Amino acid sequence: MTALPKFARRAAALGASTTLIFGLAACGGGSDEAATDKKDTEKSDSSNETEAEEETEQEAGEPDWANPVTEPGEKLTTVEAGDVKVDVYQVDVVESPKAGSLMDKETKELILDEGDDIVFLNFVITNTGDPVDLGSSLVQVDGKYKDWKYLGGMPSISDSALFEEMEVNSGGLEPGKNTDPTIYTLGTNETFSYGENYLYQKGSDITFTVDYTPVDDQGELIHDDKVEGEGDTKLK
Repeated sequence: MTALPKFARRAAALGASTTLIFGLAACGGGSDEAATDKKDTEKSDSSNETEAEEETEQEAGEPDWANPVTEPGEKLTTVEAGDVKVDVYQVDVVESPKAGSLMDKETKELILDEGDDIVFLNFVITNTGDPVDLGSSLVQVDGKYKDWKYLGGMPSISDSALFEEMEVNSGGLEPGKNTDPTIYTLGTNETFSYGENYLYQKGSDITFTVDYTPVDDQGELIHDDKVEGEGDTKLK
């Protein structure tokens, strides 16, 4: 075999070297493209997470028909009725400025008299499920002591000034927000609050019942769809 001239061997070596450089450059280009694709993917994922957070924030809040939510007091328990949860707070114990209307049939005395201790409770109500259309009764929360001997409900007093002092709404519906037909939609993650007062029995076991009845598009109650729940706790 005839040996290549010296200059030919140098040209061949240079050609091989050039091919190797081009090959490395091609590999380097693929790496840059992969890095770019990864950044674009991360950016897209981050954007999707932000949009999801914004949607959640838009869903949460208070319905436009409700009084502003208040949360004074110490949380005692949470009662669930279907997708609706009720956080129960014990707010304060004060002397009743007036007598209640219920009377003991045997003693003929008022069950709740002026000057008796009453306890204020606050109910913070949240819908954790799909939006639900409610009637004017909204969500009902009633408390009863385990040892309550009377058939009727427990006595309470109506005093708007005292409710305001306790920072407790006397009702969930804001005055002037009544609708016709009476349909009040409680959306997903929406919350409203109201409270009640009862004759105070320190350290007593108490049961809270929660119920609500959805309405149709005419504001008529759908009794077959009534939802109820119950929970026990103890007053401080």
